[in-house]
Amino acid sequence: MAGLGSRVLDLLYPPCCELCGEALAGGAALCATCDEGLPRLSAPFCQSCGEPFEGRIDEMFDCPNCGMLRFAFDFARPAMPRNERLRELIHRLKYERRVYLAGELGRLAAGAFEDPRLAAALAGGWPLVPVPLHVKRLRHRHFNQAVEIARALSGRLGLPVCEALTRSQNTSSQTLLSRRERQNNLRGAFQLSRDGARLLAAAPAGVILIDDVLTTGSTIDACARVLRKSGFRAVVAVTVMRG
Repeated sequence: MAGLGSRVLDLLYPPCCELCGEALAGGAALCATCDEGLPRLSAPFCQSCGEPFEGRIDEMFDCPNCGMLRFAFDFARPAMPRNERLRELIHRLKYERRVYLAGELGRLAAGAFEDPRLAAALAGGWPLVPVPLHVKRLRHRHFNQAVEIARALSGRLGLPVCEALTRSQNTSSQTLLSRRERQNNLRGAFQLSRDGARLLAAAPAGVILIDDVLTTGSTIDACARVLRKSGFRAVVAVTVMRG
């Protein structure tokens, strides 16, 4: 029945590829050519933050930046390297409120789970914990892109979603800030939610933070610190893109 409804909508409102405008069918947002043209993260890349490197590096490594840092998360695994076409999709989701793109971005983010380090998380059913928005920003945007991406991932992977964190401070934009400035900007910004407390009581083996983009890792790290201090044993992160 759902397939019939999709076909009827395709006839009434012919969908087009978000990137090239080619006509599509079946509820997809990207044509096969544009989808295949988006680069997936592949080795070699930093095992802590997912920063890709050119050339041949056979062993696992941390990039020079991460080698000097101590993160609260075990590792972050972006599904894709930075790419302007992918960034455009993320911006359309966030700022043009094209919520349907969360399904496409969740599909792309699912590629990160091919990383063998996430096998235990899949096997153990670790919850997906989206990075929260402050209530003022949520009222303005009407949705949290990280929550929508997490829901799309949940539908594909069968992992539960738990909004285990709240954002207690409406911090200024991080876009033009250095890593140190981002850290200061985020200090005390996140807290464990009631759902997070209930999740902690269930003692999961670990949790997976979900966000759209990882840039310096400051936001993911601030969230992970709250989860670690609350008592969660393992915290990893998955994002759609490495910023």
